[in-house]
Amino acid sequence: MKKFLKDAKGHLMTGIGYMLPLIIGASLVVAIPKLIGVAMGINSLSEDQEGFLHILYLLEQVGWTGIGLVNTVLGGFIAYSIGDKPAIGAGLIGGALATSTNAGFLGAVLAAFIAGYVVKWSKNSIRIPENMQQMMPLVITPFLATGAVAIIMGVILAEPLAFINEALVNWLKDLTNNNTSQLILAIVLGLMIASDMGGPINKSAWMAGNVLMTEGIYQPNVYINCAICIPPLAYAISTVIKKNKFSKSFKEAGKSNWVMGFIGITEGAIPFTLVKPTRLVPVNMIGGAIGTAVTCLLGAKAEIPPVGGIYGFVSITGGFAYLVGIIVGALFIAIVAPMVADFKSDDETKETITEDDIDIEIQI
Repeated sequence: MKKFLKDAKGHLMTGIGYMLPLIIGASLVVAIPKLIGVAMGINSLSEDQEGFLHILYLLEQVGWTGIGLVNTVLGGFIAYSIGDKPAIGAGLIGGALATSTNAGFLGAVLAAFIAGYVVKWSKNSIRIPENMQQMMPLVITPFLATGAVAIIMGVILAEPLAFINEALVNWLKDLTNNNTSQLILAIVLGLMIASDMGGPINKSAWMAGNVLMTEGIYQPNVYINCAICIPPLAYAISTVIKKNKFSKSFKEAGKSNWVMGFIGITEGAIPFTLVKPTRLVPVNMIGGAIGTAVTCLLGAKAEIPPVGGIYGFVSITGGFAYLVGIIVGALFIAIVAPMVADFKSDDETKETITEDDIDIEIQI
């Protein structure tokens, strides 16, 4: 069971990994026409507008089309991760079916696992003559997988999953619309993202945000993306404003952290944090929580899936609040970190922990 759960997590991460480029590209294609429209004094684009505004509207609709494919792509590539090419078609169908029946993310994932494991079972269990082997990946396994998805997802579970998904989505939307609950959510996500910088706690928050994004709940990702930028940017700033507190090698590392902070790679903060993790991890967490809380209180809102990195402010309504939150959180760490740790001696002051102890994953 433990191995199955570990494998299942890997398959889910694969699906999300393939889904992210789709959602990032589609979000920017929605955001940029919106920004151009706002710059022209138009708050919303509509079909009845003419000329250049109509072109912007058409471009925006292409982006929304991409966003509408999220469950389809997710289902297809989770199934692909499990059962390889013969499973991808059934997974894509299951993901599209999950969208059309309102089964949502849960439906897409379940359909993908059905498709993938039916294909896997077929490969291991069905024996046919040697001269007919080519039919297995082209005909037999895709048919069995698609048939299983059709019966289970299209007939048996369509209504129950739609009911569960709609109830869950409505509850989460109410949570993100409540100011007090949203502030608590922002703080918790900030603490989690900045805690282990690519480790299991960070991954859990990041994955939860991407799951919610497939259901049209975009707000948590504003806080997640904000917190991801804060630690690397903080140490880049600190090596400039407190440069006498850092060794030459840390000053050099700080230069690359400007880029990592800008595009949203938390791992840039790891070499600095390893100097004194018992002190610096809490500092990072507090900085992440402060930044996300400021972003929340100043009213940053996600009407479309927000893009990661500092440049992601273009995809957020009230993008200024997002930028201020990142800067405030980063400045807290930049000022406090040199007070609690010595960055002048790289090796002598490091605690007995290595980078291999931290599960590293680039997140954008």
